[in-house]
Amino acid sequence: MKYEQRLEAAAKTIYKDDDGRGVGAQVVDLADFGVTATLKPYQVEGVSWLIRRFLLGVNVILGDEMGLGKTLQAISFLSYLKTHQMSTGPFLVLCPLSVTDGWVSEIEKFTPGLKALRYVGDKEHRCSLRKAMYTHVKEHSISDVSSLPFDLLLTTYDIALVDQDFLSQIPWYYAIIDEAQRLKNPSSVLYNVLIERFLIPRRLLMTGTPIQNNLSELWSLMHFCMPSVFGTLEQFLSTFKEAGDLSSAKIKESFRSLKWILGAFMLRRTKAKLIECGNLVLPPLTEITVMAPLVSLQKKVYTSILRKELPTLLAFSSGASGHQSLQNIVIQLRKACSHPYLFPGIEPEPYEEGEHLVQASGKLVILDQLLQKLYDSGHRVLLFAQMTTTLDILQDFLELRKYSYERLDGSVRAEERFAAIRSFSGPSAEGRMTSKVDRNNAFVFMISTRAGGVGLNLVAADTVIFYEQDWNPQVDKQALQRAHRIGQMNHVLSINLVTRNTVDEVIMRRADRKLQLSHTVVGDDAIDKDQKETMGVEMGDLRSVIFGLHKFDPKEINNEESNSTNLSELISMVEKVIAIRHEQMLGEAGQKFEVDPNILDRSDLVMQGSSASTVFDSGLDEASYLAWVEKFKEISQSSGDSIVEMGNRKKLPEDKHFKLEAARKKTEEKKLAKWEALGYHSLSVKDTICPVDGDIMSDSGYVHLVYGDCTHPSKVCPSEPAIVFSCVDNSGNWGHGGMFDALAKLSASITDAYQRASEFGDLHLGDLHLIRINEESDKETEDNIPMWVALAVVQSFNPRRKVPRSDISIPDLESCLSKASFSAAQNSASIHMPRIGYQDGSDRSQWYIVERLLRKYASIYNIKIFVYYYRRSS
Repeated sequence: MKYEQRLEAAAKTIYKDDDGRGVGAQVVDLADFGVTATLKPYQVEGVSWLIRRFLLGVNVILGDEMGLGKTLQAISFLSYLKTHQMSTGPFLVLCPLSVTDGWVSEIEKFTPGLKALRYVGDKEHRCSLRKAMYTHVKEHSISDVSSLPFDLLLTTYDIALVDQDFLSQIPWYYAIIDEAQRLKNPSSVLYNVLIERFLIPRRLLMTGTPIQNNLSELWSLMHFCMPSVFGTLEQFLSTFKEAGDLSSAKIKESFRSLKWILGAFMLRRTKAKLIECGNLVLPPLTEITVMAPLVSLQKKVYTSILRKELPTLLAFSSGASGHQSLQNIVIQLRKACSHPYLFPGIEPEPYEEGEHLVQASGKLVILDQLLQKLYDSGHRVLLFAQMTTTLDILQDFLELRKYSYERLDGSVRAEERFAAIRSFSGPSAEGRMTSKVDRNNAFVFMISTRAGGVGLNLVAADTVIFYEQDWNPQVDKQALQRAHRIGQMNHVLSINLVTRNTVDEVIMRRADRKLQLSHTVVGDDAIDKDQKETMGVEMGDLRSVIFGLHKFDPKEINNEESNSTNLSELISMVEKVIAIRHEQMLGEAGQKFEVDPNILDRSDLVMQGSSASTVFDSGLDEASYLAWVEKFKEISQSSGDSIVEMGNRKKLPEDKHFKLEAARKKTEEKKLAKWEALGYHSLSVKDTICPVDGDIMSDSGYVHLVYGDCTHPSKVCPSEPAIVFSCVDNSGNWGHGGMFDALAKLSASITDAYQRASEFGDLHLGDLHLIRINEESDKETEDNIPMWVALAVVQSFNPRRKVPRSDISIPDLESCLSKASFSAAQNSASIHMPRIGYQDGSDRSQWYIVERLLRKYASIYNIKIFVYYYRRSS
């Protein structure tokens, strides 16, 4: 039997049940399952669908759009399994850490008959949970799985990997993977561990975005559900992807067949369709794209990047440039569109917060006006950015304007993010915040688009602003659903800030096209001839963005008229944007608009975005791009403007450079000879080359926050090599109290090494001195595990200053963390350190930056970093 015929036969058998001729076709009564909630009609249908597929022995995907209550449907189904199938489980639920609280609260509220165990926390806490399970089972029946002290175990993907030896021993009766788009890569560790090690023959995937970029990711999810049915990736793609080479009629037929097959294994409902059918009532959603201008400083930086990268762009034209170099150009240009201060050395020195922060970015000028209007009218805002470094600038801006806010990204530890969500969501679900309401509640909730916020319920906000757009439009769609979902009482306004005629705009247009694949395969949209290109859109994305550079006019850099931002025009535009919400409430809602003050008249700034999208993105316009390159070369050669150098580094003449290098080398050799003669050996770690591009910020990493004393790492990591990391200044004077006393008690060699380094001029900012403290221990025992202390020189000392010791230098701290992480990886060690950058008990401190750096290097070098802190006083 051919592959497609096999799929069709399986689908036909399943559909037969839906026609009422098979098992499980009866109407369900959720009250009989112990469900206390009143489910909406489509949710009852969803539970019935899950029951029918379970009785047929089919594993499926619940692909309802975010905000339609997939969690409630899932726990209602598990309650059915317990009551009607007479099975106490055990059931396994894997989900992001950020939504574990939501699962637990819904279980307690709507299915009180299910006993849930939240298996999260640090290593010691999970160990105590395992001991409690073992004791409970031992007291009942070792061989009886039903004697486990829970029906449902709830944990995260990361913990499932870390504790796989324990969790994989339990024969799970049913497993649910929430936000299952995490399984879109069949080569990932999580995918293979779950398939190969865990006993989960019956499984349900839950995701609001069952297809994100391509058919390969869709196959990955379907194969995870039913590997015997969906076969290999090659079979799947050869059957469905080759349709792109056929005629339009054949394409429609092929995709119709694929959608019919998927419908047997996946239940997909969208809010728009449910509202249209009358099964769901939600406040309207209006989406507006606001085209922001580049201000003068941004144009200089943007042009400077293009001039610097011109050789690479020319190489790309001839097909000689690599994917990575082009991606780096796009990243740099996107940073210029967001804010020029994302580049070191661009901001004024000495840096002081002020209006220059706002005026340096066209997007921030518009955001400033938007937030003023929204604050005055009592709305609450979700503010999304893709890069966490952008969030740092936005945080400075909110502090400058004295707006109350919460922040959630990869740097915020679990208990703080839960507190932030509760703080933001608490007072409001019944209606908008008005000027009479207590404004101590946060006005803005800042989130990095991909960090830990998947599946969050943030209906307290009725305005969503995207400061930066994610490359994958499905991520932005999910972000928007955090506000526009069941429980929202107000009209939702979504505002997407895009910098006009830059890579920002090209990426937005390409994102619109990416969404067409999702609509084609799992939606109900018709397929046009032009849509067949979407099958290979992921291959052309980067080429399209590079070709799209020709939208930027290099002549504008010398045009003083274009460099001046017309504030009154921007204010008028913002007022029109805010007014759209009220106009849509009275008229037809759910439309998409685009606002561009430079193209449209002030009296009519709003137009529908669909036409602009089709006019702008006509494909890969190579001829226009090549003509633009030649034009840009001419202007660059004739222009006398100074180029903004990233980091303010000026190139030296080659001969002078060689002379300086020779002198530096001679000085270094002389210093080393002196040290050798006096018997001094430097413990400073040499500079390391980071194996990952510094612009890539990872939101994952093994960073654990624990209570205790970091100078005794064996209590947390027994029988493991450890590095204790501590910050010092460059004075050479050992301090008193806190870490200084703790380290002095640990070993006298630490203070000796620090003071000798000072005597020999070996104590510079950014140096990391690695001291082995138990190499020559008096106690020669088997458990004499290697242990080092890493002294990071990150503060300068000057007795003439009012405050002699400076604050921690973040660039020097990053250098030291990179060296310490490299050393830990080389020695298979973990890093243990106190919580730094959290001075004066301030909630708005350097800790956001510090923890983000920790996660970055923990992820790069695949090491564990333990941060020790004290419990907060209540």
